[in-house]
Amino acid sequence: MTSIFEGKVLIDLSHPIGSQSPQWPYFPQPEITRAHGLAKSGVLTQFFKMPMHCGTHADSPRHVIETEFDGRRARYTHEMELESYCGKAVCLDLSHLPQWSLIKAEDMDAAVEAIDGLEFADLKDMIVIIYTGMCKLWDDSKQYYHYATGVGASVGHWCMKHDIKALGVDQQALDHPLHTSIGEKSAGRLSMNLEGYSGYPLKKEFIEKFGEAEYAHFDRDMYKEIHGEAAYKELYGMVEEKGLSNGTWEPCHKLLLGNGKVGWENVGGQVEKVKGRRFDIVGAPLNLYCGDGSMTRLMAVIDADKVVDCPDRLYPYGDH
Repeated sequence: MTSIFEGKVLIDLSHPIGSQSPQWPYFPQPEITRAHGLAKSGVLTQFFKMPMHCGTHADSPRHVIETEFDGRRARYTHEMELESYCGKAVCLDLSHLPQWSLIKAEDMDAAVEAIDGLEFADLKDMIVIIYTGMCKLWDDSKQYYHYATGVGASVGHWCMKHDIKALGVDQQALDHPLHTSIGEKSAGRLSMNLEGYSGYPLKKEFIEKFGEAEYAHFDRDMYKEIHGEAAYKELYGMVEEKGLSNGTWEPCHKLLLGNGKVGWENVGGQVEKVKGRRFDIVGAPLNLYCGDGSMTRLMAVIDADKVVDCPDRLYPYGDH
């Protein structure tokens, strides 16, 4: 039988989903219940209840903004073109960066230059997956959610500069955790100001490890004080002007989705097998009417001889 994937391999880039799947710190746990069982009913019928942002999922513009940067009402999942979720792709290997680092444009540039034959001009309309290795820590843990390596405004502007089609990350969000409600105050009343393993707020731990100048990326007033008003406007001004929010609150989300591009969070599965490689990708969402996101079965289609030789990723607890 001839396969449509002759000479290719399908690589699953998705975490399995179950009732114990790790969830964003303020999301409820998934519920999976059985309405009919084979012993009594002769059929198996199950129900599930979970956030649209469960496991490996794609965010839609409406998730973080009211209006896209071109002035249109921010789109829901059902309004996005299917073409937005598939195409030529590359996986940039950033696993050498220290855990909890804020990834910058220069890190992205170096990762592109490390791939033979990949030119910056090739990035236009390409899907970019960022591999940091955080996916291996997928669990209901501070290690995964609080201490994730992540992106921010610098990478958001990089995505716009190269006009990529979409972005996927193998960590908890399309922004560094301290750019999200996990942090001290950038999310306003949603801010949880969570504690780290030391028992102190994450702000204190981050400053001790990376310094105040780096932490300032997560604090508008501190950034202006240390780096200046002009530097703040250059990096975060568009987020404030177009995203209508504190510029340090999920800036990569807003720069990406505000420009009508989708993004996957919690990329996982066997993603290590495509790090540093080019391939095709498909990660379509459910056709959820007025959805702000959707779980996806993200997969890579890659030449068999291009797959990275590494052990299969196993999930000892089934869904994590």
